[in-house]
Amino acid sequence: MIRYGILGFGLHAVRRLMPGFAEASRCTVTGLWRRDQRKAEEAVRQYPQFPIQVYDSPEALCCASDVDAIFVASPDALHLKHVLVALEHRKPVLCEKPMAMNAAECERMIAAAARAQVPLGVAQNFRFEHSVNRMRQIVATGEIGKPLLARSEFHYFARQHARTWITDPSLACGGPVGDVAVHCIDALRYIFQDEVGAVFARALYDKSSGAVEAAATLVLEFQKGTIADVTVSTRAEYRTPLWITADGGVAGAEDALTVDHPIRLEIKPIGANLITERVSNDRTYADQVDAFALHIEQAIPFAAPATEGLRNQQVIDAAYRSIKSGQRETIPA
Repeated sequence: MIRYGILGFGLHAVRRLMPGFAEASRCTVTGLWRRDQRKAEEAVRQYPQFPIQVYDSPEALCCASDVDAIFVASPDALHLKHVLVALEHRKPVLCEKPMAMNAAECERMIAAAARAQVPLGVAQNFRFEHSVNRMRQIVATGEIGKPLLARSEFHYFARQHARTWITDPSLACGGPVGDVAVHCIDALRYIFQDEVGAVFARALYDKSSGAVEAAATLVLEFQKGTIADVTVSTRAEYRTPLWITADGGVAGAEDALTVDHPIRLEIKPIGANLITERVSNDRTYADQVDAFALHIEQAIPFAAPATEGLRNQQVIDAAYRSIKSGQRETIPA
């Protein structure tokens, strides 16, 4: 049983992480730290089923003898510092997405993990969704032929959002590009088993979003030829459609990435009947932390090692360069 300590216990921990840990079978939570100590104490009282202790600093949590691994869920700008602290204490780390503020920070994390010889993963939880893995299988087996085009969207409404730091450029990697386009990018890379070679991006800003974008569209050019359109915003109700158009058919769902309810996945080969499948992602967060626990205990490969976080960050960095330059930006191989 792997005992996690959570660094940064905000809305995401309450809505997603703790329900996941409650269903997990190979791990539990024994410690937490958050910037507001009073709120940390309140959080512990909400979860009497967990043997959680509140620590007064990241260092205290990371060196605790009853904590085996660290889940970094703090604001983006703190990821580097918190990952490095955990690695200094030789604790395996699962870091929230986006992995860092830029690719250079990701590279520092990966180098530190190599020196410490402990696992470092990135919490790209969609790699543990049944819907995403089914689409990966559909593509890999050629059920709809060679992918030509893809469309992935992620929208949520963020005005007066509980995560008040998400429009603060000193804490957030960016707006919805850094926050949720990273999910779309990673899901597409994982489904296609391919890398993005270039990005062209455009963004919109408003008074509420401040220095970060409120909406954006990214055109991703994959190395094997697929072109994907990723559209994200913090100005619409929650939606996560993902569709793949191939030379032999179409596959996807209008709510492909959600964990909140079962999904109706559609597969339509050209000239054949529509196939529908009911898929549930309700165990995604539990499966993610259990998989990292297995990686720690038995060295079973983890689906989202830190190198995947770096590749995603390189795409995000290129997208932000494109927004500023107005040009198509390439990504290092």
